[in-house]
Amino acid sequence: MTSADDTTGLLAPGWAGSPAAAETADTAVLRALLDAEAALTRAQAALGLAPRRAATAVTEAADPAGFAIASLAARARGGGNPVIPLVAELTRAAGEEHGPYVHRGATSQDIMDTAMMLVARRALRPVLADLDRCERALALLAAGHRDTPMPGRTLTQHAVPTTFGLKAAGWRSLVLDARDRVTAVRGSLPAQLGGAAGTLAAFSAYGAEDPTALPDAYARELGLARPLLPWHTLRTPVADLAGCLAFAAGALGKLAADVLTLSRTEIAEVAEGSGGGSSAMPHKANPVRSTLIAAAARRAPQLAATLYGSLAAEDERPAGAWHAEWEPLRDLLRLVGGAARDAAELTEGLRVYPEVMREHLGLTHGLIVSERLSAGLTPVLGRSRAKELLTEAARRAYEEGRELGELLDEEEELKGVDLAPLIDPAHYTGSAGPLTDRALERR
Repeated sequence: MTSADDTTGLLAPGWAGSPAAAETADTAVLRALLDAEAALTRAQAALGLAPRRAATAVTEAADPAGFAIASLAARARGGGNPVIPLVAELTRAAGEEHGPYVHRGATSQDIMDTAMMLVARRALRPVLADLDRCERALALLAAGHRDTPMPGRTLTQHAVPTTFGLKAAGWRSLVLDARDRVTAVRGSLPAQLGGAAGTLAAFSAYGAEDPTALPDAYARELGLARPLLPWHTLRTPVADLAGCLAFAAGALGKLAADVLTLSRTEIAEVAEGSGGGSSAMPHKANPVRSTLIAAAARRAPQLAATLYGSLAAEDERPAGAWHAEWEPLRDLLRLVGGAARDAAELTEGLRVYPEVMREHLGLTHGLIVSERLSAGLTPVLGRSRAKELLTEAARRAYEEGRELGELLDEEEELKGVDLAPLIDPAHYTGSAGPLTDRALERR
């Protein structure tokens, strides 16, 4: 019987219970390993290298329910990977007549690499679904708040006004970038088949007239991409996964970082739809979804670095390089899967407070439009005098707690100048609206 998967995520609330967690569990890895082995026998049968009955028998024997994960894990240490004990058990399960066709001509890395590609392909399906949910929610936020003014912040300080619609459109753009990268990589994940040293020699020995046709047939059986070459030490597929997953985590992390900032008590321009509680402070509604996404974004680059490090793999098959990939790749899939789920929930339930944003536009006593005033007053006063006047007025606005517009109204040299259109921050959002419209045209 298949043992229960002990990877329950007690210390990983970001991915626990997510679809990606289920698709990367030990049970899912076992299923992928068995799928890879059964497909190999079917591919050989399709090319006349194995009896059809053997393909049927091996496929039927490759039922995960008949394999004990804990036993396989314990015995994997003997050969450095779980394929070796798995092949022994599958051979016995296929029976004396058909057992010899299990794993014939392959090497352990063929099966392990192929299984990990299957795991990744399956785990990325719900990731893409959640990214789509997130994108749709952000599109609604961007359109609904196209003209909602708010302070633009640079280096933590109020800069010039922007709109929440443009901010949401920017988040959506990153989500679409992540979606496109994940989609491209998922569609390119290849099967692996090369035999002991990547030459397909064993398949010739077993009677294949054209061994190079076998990897293609193998890939078709699995729904994976056709490999141009055996990639035992050509780790582009894993590096591509590392890149798209780390990018996706970072893209969602940007969204989370902004929400965490904007939902601070003293800012409160947005709030998560259902905040989490505190064990000590009953009044708190913590931005838990954003917190978990931020945690994933911090871990992902280091995991990707391990996968990139495995590119430097020696010889025709390396010692340690491909072994180092399995856990960080699974961790990355889980982290991004959990982050995508949390991002979908976060954006679908995000509460936005335009009135608070509008109030915050006045926190600098009107100085948030100093750039506009400088440009508007230069034709009247000259560039040097306009800068001098605004610098002095800014100082007084802070020291006296008065509005910039009020102080400028008192200046004799500005009598007769209509300052009202220059003072309202809501009227200085530039091309935020058209830029939001342009961003929303992307599908």
